[in-house]
Amino acid sequence: MGFLKRVWYACAWTDELIDNAPLARTIAGMPLVFFRAPDGRVSALDDKCPHRLAPLSRGRITEKGIRCGYHGLEFNHMGQCIGNPHGPVTSSLRVTAYPVAERHGLIWAWLGSPAETIESTIPDLSFIDRTTPTAFIHGYLQIKADHLLMVDNILDLSHADYLHPDSLGGGSISRTKPTFEERPESLFVSWTCVDEVPLPVFRPLLPTPETRCDMWTEVEWFPNGVMILQVGAVPSGQPRQSGIDTWNAHIMTPEIKGRTHYLYCSTRNFLTEDADYNRAFGVALRTAFELEDKPMIEAQQERVGDVDLLERGPALMGIDTASVRARRVWGQRFRAEHPAA
Repeated sequence: MGFLKRVWYACAWTDELIDNAPLARTIAGMPLVFFRAPDGRVSALDDKCPHRLAPLSRGRITEKGIRCGYHGLEFNHMGQCIGNPHGPVTSSLRVTAYPVAERHGLIWAWLGSPAETIESTIPDLSFIDRTTPTAFIHGYLQIKADHLLMVDNILDLSHADYLHPDSLGGGSISRTKPTFEERPESLFVSWTCVDEVPLPVFRPLLPTPETRCDMWTEVEWFPNGVMILQVGAVPSGQPRQSGIDTWNAHIMTPEIKGRTHYLYCSTRNFLTEDADYNRAFGVALRTAFELEDKPMIEAQQERVGDVDLLERGPALMGIDTASVRARRVWGQRFRAEHPAA
């Protein structure tokens, strides 16, 4: 199976795009090169020179675009050749350019027809824009696993009781039945835990370590792989708005079959000016993702092989309801784009 094309893919954090240096990143099977022009504009081109298909990402940024590092052909942000040191500029010397948007600290690219581009379909991650630098954590990992396996991991958070017992465990998610809402462009899943033992990560922030809590975990999944996750807690019986809250993004952008770009971030409404806490929290998140989630899901992918998980006939349980619904929605979108698939 291939990939969706008529969606906005989150491709990189803006701070990954260093001035005067191109960034190579394959998105949904398409090798792209991203670069920022001197005027600040971000461009995304097919990462191959039309001459001998050398990667443009091995070239350099110029005042007007990007120059191939192999034979010196130069292209502007629209992919038009604007310089050929070996002869005339012909119509064959052109590179495909893709619509790009810069929003919420991320670089987005549209791989479908430019005529179908609608920027309003980029998921709303404005919680990123509202936070202070000392309450914002973000990162990037490359995962050797299918993007839908990564989506499964967030839509079934009961795994936290076993994979992350010292930070996100405790059993509250496993003891709570989720609710589901299929929205026009997304799937919303929520767990409301009442009078529970707090997650280990929340205990130091509560009045006492023994304080019982009401907790909420909400996930909104979009077919482009963006997942918005809100997790918070309040002493039992108190109003939710008085509690501690976090807003997070887990973004599973497909690279190629069996490989995924994992972009993540976290913000919060507590200790927002504490830079030391922010650094420590960032290390804890990175540890959970890189040393706990990543090895398990990559090992799972090895067992699944080069087919879709459901083709292996797994023994599904109630905790798989959200991920199965998401896969169904994704499949419907894929078949609408690729009727012959």
